[in-house]
Amino acid sequence: MRILVVDDEPDLCEILCFNLESEGFQTDSASSAEAAIDMMAQGHHYDLLLLDVMMERMSGYDLARRLRSEGNDVPIIFLTARDSEADLLQGFSAGGDDYITKPFSFPTVLARIQAVLKRSAAAHGAGNENVLRWGSLQVDMDSKSVSCHGKPVALTKKEFLILTLLLQHKDSHFTREQIIRQVWDDDTFIGDRSVDVHIARLRKKLGAVGNQIVNHSGFGYTFQNKT
Repeated sequence: MRILVVDDEPDLCEILCFNLESEGFQTDSASSAEAAIDMMAQGHHYDLLLLDVMMERMSGYDLARRLRSEGNDVPIIFLTARDSEADLLQGFSAGGDDYITKPFSFPTVLARIQAVLKRSAAAHGAGNENVLRWGSLQVDMDSKSVSCHGKPVALTKKEFLILTLLLQHKDSHFTREQIIRQVWDDDTFIGDRSVDVHIARLRKKLGAVGNQIVNHSGFGYTFQNKT
C-alpha cells in the first residue's frame, strides 16, 4: 500500500512518512496540492491521500474536488487544525472519506487509515478478479454490470465490449480496425466511423471518467488519466 502525504509542513510530512513506513506502508510526500497533482500525473498510483486543508494557492478541499471531478476515487483523509462542524461538512462535501483535526496522535491516524482502506476495499470488491476498475468506474464481468461513482450505468452490448476491451488492456492502444475485429462478428460489415460513434456514446454515459478514453493519432484508443 502506498500513501501520499500532502502538507506544507516538512516536519509533519517527515514524521508521518517515518511512522507509516514503520507500519509497512510505502510513502511519498508533497509540499503542495500542485506538487501532488504533478506526481499523480507522472503515473504514481496511491492507495490513500493524507491531505492538509490549508495550503497556499490550491487548498486540500480544491484538490479533492478536482480529483473527484476527474473520476479519481482514491481515498482521502483530511488533516487540519480547523475543527468546526462547517469545516467537517465541507471536507466530506469535497469528497473526503475522513477528517482528522490537529494536533493528533499517530495511533489515531493509523486507525483511521486502516478503517478507510478497509471500507474502500469492500466498496470496490477487493479480491474479485472478475471486476475491472478504473478510478470510480467498476465493471463486473460476471453480471455484465457497470457502475460509476457508485451509480449504475446502462450500456449497449457493443459499448460494454469496447469498454472491457480497453480496461483489460489498459497499457495498450486499439485502432478502429482492431476494435472492429474484437467486438463485431466477422461477417458483419462495419465502418470505421461507427467505432467513433459508439465510443462517443460511451464517453457521454461515463461522464468525467469517459473523458479519459482518448484517441492518440496513429496509435488508437486507450484509457489515460487527464489532468
